Amino acid sequence: MPTLPPDDDTERVRTLDDLRRWCRDAPSLAVIGKPIAHSRSPRMHNAALAAVVADAAPAASPVAGWRYFKFEIEPADLDAALALFHEKGFRGLNLTLPHKVLALASPLVRAVSDRAAAAGAANVLVRRDDGFLGDNTDGAGFVRSVAEDLGVAAAGADVVLLGAGGAARGVGAALLDAGCRTLWLANRSPERLRALAEALRKSFPERAAGGVIREFAMDAAERDGALASAVFARGALVANATSLGLREGDPSPVPARFWRPDLLAIDIAVFGGRSETAFLREARAAGARTTDGRGMLCWQGALAFGQWTGLPAPVPVMRAALE
Repeated sequence: MPTLPPDDDTERVRTLDDLRRWCRDAPSLAVIGKPIAHSRSPRMHNAALAAVVADAAPAASPVAGWRYFKFEIEPADLDAALALFHEKGFRGLNLTLPHKVLALASPLVRAVSDRAAAAGAANVLVRRDDGFLGDNTDGAGFVRSVAEDLGVAAAGADVVLLGAGGAARGVGAALLDAGCRTLWLANRSPERLRALAEALRKSFPERAAGGVIREFAMDAAERDGALASAVFARGALVANATSLGLREGDPSPVPARFWRPDLLAIDIAVFGGRSETAFLREARAAGARTTDGRGMLCWQGALAFGQWTGLPAPVPVMRAALE
């Protein structure tokens, strides 16, 4: 695989203070979040940039010298950081926990794509002269991943979506737009669950009117067999978009006894860099088909890469960098 010179130490976690001192001349990209040390995005995007450069005379490549970094930014510092990223000439950013929803309220995000507006969250910012355009490629990446990795089309699918953060918003909006049959939503915080459900119903009123968007509490499903059977219907796709799985020893958000061989599972918590979680381990033990979040990470990244560079993303290189 092509490699980039290690001159910029792209795997090091940088801070707002590093950004204030930033003086790199060549174009830069970055992912920002808190925490961020676990992120695989620099590995993936720097491999993609190297591959594009290798396919042309380096001096003639439009992305020669580009690098992708990671910054740990506190939520309270987001506006200040975005202003600095723009001032320092960053061409684009990825947003992860906890910034995806917060960014849409930032004065530096001057425009929002239809899919980011529908999701109420942005995971991609694209530089403009006056600020950034906010977009959401999480949902499209999720739909592509489950089609390729699990053989499941979003259209007509029964989906159980666990979590209510920015990733869940993007995934939920894409599933509704693609025509899923049912979308069951659950989260540990009832307030955040209601906010997610209300946002999706507002963005997709016709689907909401048809009863596609439904809410449930996991403890209620544990007590009520009929509810559990309705939620975890035969052939349902169960998606973990909670933070459970980012840390070693995290429990699964789904009771082990709910899993059956006819269910499918995708854990996008594996964005955190771990290839095994209790969620996936217990699903697999019951015979369910499973996949982690690397496919989604790859495809959402490929869509962002195209927006930042104007070039086709080398998807096989990006996927290989995540393996």
